[in-house]
Amino acid sequence: MSLFTLERTVPLSLDETWRRLTDWPRHGDVVPLTRMTVTTPPPTHVGTRILARSGVGPLVVDDPMEVTVWCPPLDDEPGLCRLEKRGRVVLGWAEIEVRPGPGGRTRVLWREELRVSFLPRAFDGVVTGAAQSMFGRAVNGLLRRE
Repeated sequence: MSLFTLERTVPLSLDETWRRLTDWPRHGDVVPLTRMTVTTPPPTHVGTRILARSGVGPLVVDDPMEVTVWCPPLDDEPGLCRLEKRGRVVLGWAEIEVRPGPGGRTRVLWREELRVSFLPRAFDGVVTGAAQSMFGRAVNGLLRRE
């Protein structure tokens, strides 16, 4: 099991930060070799299902997820989204939290527990390092792009 937290403070409003981080198809724009598809009707809500498909050619891994908590920020109140990974290969959960930060900025907390079903625990450190690097770049890209 790989458990990690990413933290960022950005010069964006709570609403704009939330919008960028929960625009699911955009995740595929910043994660290499990945396409994100929302498989339920909009808008996002508890029960929304998302499929991340990563890979090239016949080497593809599906990462189906379901939104289990959906609390967008309201005024200056924090927002929280929780995704449960429902696949056979990629398991775990992710939480995206936005809250007011210093000087009118927004603080982002991205927490994730990730398990790859066929990898023994001896690989947890490798998975954690790779996931932190990949998701860190993805969060940076989502917050940077319009």
